[in-house]
Amino acid sequence: MPLSAPSLPRRTARLLRTSLFAQVACALLLGLVVGRLWPHLGTAVQPLGDGFIRLIKAVIAPLVFCVAVTGIAKAGNLRAFGRIGIKALIWFEVATTFALLLGLLAGNLVQPGAGMHIDPATLDTSAVDAKTGGAALPSTSEFLLHALPDSAVGAFAENSLLQVLVLACLVGAALLHLGHTKVPAILPAVNQVQEIVFAIVGFVMKLAPLAVFGATAHLVGQYGLGVMSTYGKLIAVSYGVAALFLLLLAIALKAFTGLSLWKFIRYTREEMLLALGTASSETVMPRMMQKLRHAGCRDDAVGLVLPTGYSFNLDGASIYLSVATLFIAQAVGVDLTLGQQVTVVLMLMLTSKGMAGVPGSAFLALSATASALGVIPAGAVALLLGVDRIMDSMRVATNLLGNCVAAFAVSRWEGALDLTRAEQALNGESAFVPDRDDTVAPVEDLHEPGAGRPSEPVTVHRPVQAD
Repeated sequence: MPLSAPSLPRRTARLLRTSLFAQVACALLLGLVVGRLWPHLGTAVQPLGDGFIRLIKAVIAPLVFCVAVTGIAKAGNLRAFGRIGIKALIWFEVATTFALLLGLLAGNLVQPGAGMHIDPATLDTSAVDAKTGGAALPSTSEFLLHALPDSAVGAFAENSLLQVLVLACLVGAALLHLGHTKVPAILPAVNQVQEIVFAIVGFVMKLAPLAVFGATAHLVGQYGLGVMSTYGKLIAVSYGVAALFLLLLAIALKAFTGLSLWKFIRYTREEMLLALGTASSETVMPRMMQKLRHAGCRDDAVGLVLPTGYSFNLDGASIYLSVATLFIAQAVGVDLTLGQQVTVVLMLMLTSKGMAGVPGSAFLALSATASALGVIPAGAVALLLGVDRIMDSMRVATNLLGNCVAAFAVSRWEGALDLTRAEQALNGESAFVPDRDDTVAPVEDLHEPGAGRPSEPVTVHRPVQAD
């Protein structure tokens, strides 16, 4: 007698129990409803989202360190790691410059701020000071100097990813120099710590629906939906430019690797929805690193490109800053010349590199750009206070996808991409383990020049199981 198919309620309950994507999607919808109907309750549940972000941030630095160290060990030499870094920086600079130019082109064509006739003297600039908390964007020299750690413990305590990467490079270089025979226990220990971190990430990710609910309810409860009508044109232009930029990224990814960006989005739909719901790309960095490695990107490429991209490849932020600069100028009645718009691009190319981790960094970058132009009142950036939070989803999604595409492209450029595994992962033909690293790859033998190869190479075993 044939078995009857499960009823719809039973299938729905099973989906909600087993699918993180379904849980996060329901939490997002529930957050919208609660924030709209009970705004005070929406604000009260904000700690759910903040707490989740804090837990994820706690494991990012050790994870980046472990992945980078093992990546250098697998590459076998620092020269390959250096080539990946140079190629990543070239890709980042081209991508962010193109994003800035695309934003300026759209801002000139659509003119989202035209006809507003805002008097800057009527704006309350104290709110901008409160948003930025008295912080300032670092200069280029300060930014580069800050990338060098002055304390090994401090780099991890401050969650400074660039400093952690520098430390990882030093440790990886030391392992290569000393060889496997002198420090046989270090690399296996790093791999074991990495497994522990991935397990912790798996535990914390179970709280993702609560985080999305809290963050979404707070956003809608605090800002409401009226801001959509007030700044509708600016929002539409920014999101439209971001969509066009992602389309061009998809073409670039297809040309470089033959892979589909749409399939990658489907492959990482849980992480994308979580990043959108919490308005933070950091919340999904550990899982994105896992999924990129599962999709055939070599460890050293993932360990360097993705964390570095969080500081150097802010494509979504670049689009927003260029469109917002023109919006402010048009709103206060300032017509920027071509030379002044070139200055905008040059200024934003510099200021966007120091934005990561600085409170109110978008306002600081816009204020610095306005001051450099000398024709836009710096206080006019207060116009964006009501819409800045709405732009987070665009910035997060574009930044995140831009960095993932960079990881694939640079991996392919360096010959560090397994296209067969990538196709299998994106087509759903190979299972992904959500709470641990799921590749099986031998670590390159570490030995001194002239020494014999170790009889038993270190191997990292990472079992695969279905979701």
